[in-house]
Amino acid sequence: MSAPITTAFAGESFAGKKIHFIGIGGSGMSGLARIALADGIAVSGSDSKDSTVLTALGALGATIFKSHEAKNVDQADVVIYSTAISAQNPEIVRAIERSIPIMTRAKALALLMHGLTSIAVAGTHGKTTTSSMATVAFQACGSDPSFAIGGTLTASGSNAHRGTGEFFIAEADESDGSFVAYHPRAAIMTNVEHDHVDYFSTEAEVVQVFKNFAETIPADGFLIYCNDDPGSHALGESVTHCATYSYGEDSSSDLKIDQIELTATGSRGRAIWKGTVVGFIELQVPGKHNLLNAAGTLALALVFDLNIPAFLSGLHSFRGAGRRFELKATVNGIRIIDDYGHHPTEIAVTLEAARRYADTGRVLVIFQPHRYTRTQAFLDQFATSLDVADDVTLLEIYAASEKPIPGVSAELIAEKMQHGIYLPNFVEASERIVEIARPGDVILTLGAGDVNSLAPIIADGLTRRFG
Repeated sequence: MSAPITTAFAGESFAGKKIHFIGIGGSGMSGLARIALADGIAVSGSDSKDSTVLTALGALGATIFKSHEAKNVDQADVVIYSTAISAQNPEIVRAIERSIPIMTRAKALALLMHGLTSIAVAGTHGKTTTSSMATVAFQACGSDPSFAIGGTLTASGSNAHRGTGEFFIAEADESDGSFVAYHPRAAIMTNVEHDHVDYFSTEAEVVQVFKNFAETIPADGFLIYCNDDPGSHALGESVTHCATYSYGEDSSSDLKIDQIELTATGSRGRAIWKGTVVGFIELQVPGKHNLLNAAGTLALALVFDLNIPAFLSGLHSFRGAGRRFELKATVNGIRIIDDYGHHPTEIAVTLEAARRYADTGRVLVIFQPHRYTRTQAFLDQFATSLDVADDVTLLEIYAASEKPIPGVSAELIAEKMQHGIYLPNFVEASERIVEIARPGDVILTLGAGDVNSLAPIIADGLTRRFG
């Protein structure tokens, strides 16, 4: 593991400062920029790739640079970066030369949360969906929470908002360990599992960083953890400095879920809080994992003594988050779903939901592995989880910020599968899916890279094929 680059920043707010974001187009960074702009803070930012996100931030008043150049930071009072940015980035180098304070995205978010009742949603999987659910349900209770989420809320079309209420809901990304800067009043822990192998070489390192995060919750705060996940359960049981509450199907849970019903497009379960039935969670998003995510948010609402009927109504109104089992198009009875799943565990629960969603149809997957290190570490697990689908087309690995590892390729996954075909060319992969799809099938574009760009191309191809 390598330590993030940071230099001292005096003060507990950005008021009156000029902030520069390196990589402002990213999901996390763009959200912080939105909140800073809403606070009346002068914002600039750079990104190497143009996007509609940059256009939107520009319209809100940010100064946008579409390349990384040293001069971009010359007017900044503080520079914020994601740890995906290299220490050799010219803007990082110039900031150090000029003694401009530099901080991680997590530290910046902690400052933007200052003074509010902060809620952090952590865990290896499910953070975006759970924090999105919590936001929508809090809104249904009449609160206007601030939020910063790693995906786009379907209801609002935004990943961040500066609200007028007392709460701030934040997705806590563990990928670089910097989320220990948050010090939230409350936290939800969805699960703890080995991932981000580019940063954490062992599972023990992942467990330790989640422990470090939990220890930052103040003594008058609380942790809510999933009792059904072994990693989360072990962590929750180890926390003694603040209150803890558990949720899950396990009978020992503070919030127990039973009478579970799973359908193609949703789920339902009875919620029992410390022995008393408080109502039914009814969702319009599929999968037991989402029912558990919702249970975590309901436990949060119960501890904060929110209006539970209104909260449950809010959960029922939740329609999902961008790239989380998101229906992109339906053509001649063929549904195209896009999902961000990029870890074998995530893929397994996503394909379980897809199988139920497809009913008698087939599940056809185009999967793009994310990062060489993750692919290398979980080759067998990827093959096993993907083989649940009827057909899988494997694209080449999306490198993100990594350099290729010699001999590591998506083809290695295909070789271990019964239903896997390695076809790295995007055009050929799309054409193949269009050719084999038939009415009733579900096509799933899967992965954390740019595989989602194929969804509209596939929809166009199916439209041409079926007329």
